[in-house]
Amino acid sequence: MEEVPWQLQIVKRSLKKKEKLDLIDNHLRVRPGERILDLGCAQGVLSYFLRKKGGTWVSTDLDLTNLRSSRVLLKDNLVQMGSPSLPFHDGAFDQAVCLDYLEHVDEDAATLAEIRRVLKPGGRFLLITPHDGGFFLLQKIRPAVGLKLEFYGHKREGYSLPGLRRLFAAAGLRLTGRATYSRFFTELLELILNALYVNFLSTKPQAKLRDGHIRPSTGDEFAAQKKAFGIYKVIYPFLWLASRLDTLLFFQRGYAIMVWGDADPGIKEASHGHHSGR
Repeated sequence: MEEVPWQLQIVKRSLKKKEKLDLIDNHLRVRPGERILDLGCAQGVLSYFLRKKGGTWVSTDLDLTNLRSSRVLLKDNLVQMGSPSLPFHDGAFDQAVCLDYLEHVDEDAATLAEIRRVLKPGGRFLLITPHDGGFFLLQKIRPAVGLKLEFYGHKREGYSLPGLRRLFAAAGLRLTGRATYSRFFTELLELILNALYVNFLSTKPQAKLRDGHIRPSTGDEFAAQKKAFGIYKVIYPFLWLASRLDTLLFFQRGYAIMVWGDADPGIKEASHGHHSGR
């Protein structure tokens, strides 16, 4: 029997990623023949499930190491990009999906302007990023347990909804809907697991990746943690049950936010001139 790729072994027992995939599945619709940009595919886990929705996907990342890991799952249509420039023609895509990427780049406004440029007028987008604000207690605790922003590869803690509205409006993107996920108990359990990995399990990473090192990022790093992952598989059902306590906190905003909308056809994209016709 062929071994399940290491990325899928991890996502099968990830509290946060399973919740994220369910939310995406409920809100992302792909029409036959559409071209979709997958911005920041990391090791290809989420992209693997996105592609099952149909359409033609082009998955991108800043890091060649990530793209090599992704090739195992995605096979083709993988492109290394720069930041903030995207190596695509104006209006090349019907949709753009940007999952856990915007918080990793210095030039977030320019990145959104590039998304607007490569979308067709009226083209749709979906974006996920950490949710920032004054009432997120666990964000204050992370540095105390050794989880500094650089371990996540983050340039900033996250975004508030008003902050996202301003950024999107400036880029010519209309934000039409939002949802949050990963409430207190899921986020607390993820924080504990990340702290254990960073402080006790991980060795010096093989490469500096834009998405950080709070989990294994290559097949070799995963193989080095095989024993620890075996223990985690045993306790995972109990962690999942504990995370379900979040259903009692239905009134609380989640620690991650998903927004969606379209490229406002009434606003010409902010163009950098030299991108056009590339």
